[in-house]
Amino acid sequence: GSAYLYQGEELGLEQVDVAPEHRTDPSWLRTKDTDAPEVGRDGCRVPIPWSGSAPPYGFGPGDAQPWLPQPADWADVTVAAQEADPRSTLAFYRRALAARRTLLGSPSTVEMLDLGADVMAFRRGDLTVALNCGTAPVALPEGEVVTASGPVDGELPGDTAVWLR
Repeated sequence: GSAYLYQGEELGLEQVDVAPEHRTDPSWLRTKDTDAPEVGRDGCRVPIPWSGSAPPYGFGPGDAQPWLPQPADWADVTVAAQEADPRSTLAFYRRALAARRTLLGSPSTVEMLDLGADVMAFRRGDLTVALNCGTAPVALPEGEVVTASGPVDGELPGDTAVWLR
């Protein structure tokens, strides 16, 4: 199926609490003076941090904050910082997307697997995907690891996903 990445997801960026004076979302502008103001989507549309150790993190010319201010603690999640770290969220997304391109020819039949109450797992052709949403590790399904969101060594830790062939 289709893969969608929303702005900043590939960097692991979290929702930002944008101060009311900086909000620009139309739903905020329409409702800010009502009894039920809508914060809007500005918190997930803060500009991408590209490089550097302080805002604006290489976004736009100069040193001024963009229209939606970036948090002061984003130096470790800039594109440049994550490109230097093979265990970063960006590196994981790039490995997963590269692996997906090589696996596009898999059959369309999906077989759901039972690996435990906290695990969502399926097999599609020779690809097995498992996501452990729990906290306790579970046995890793058989196969060669194509990519994983964290270290796996015979077990699939909690809060970790793995693709196997």
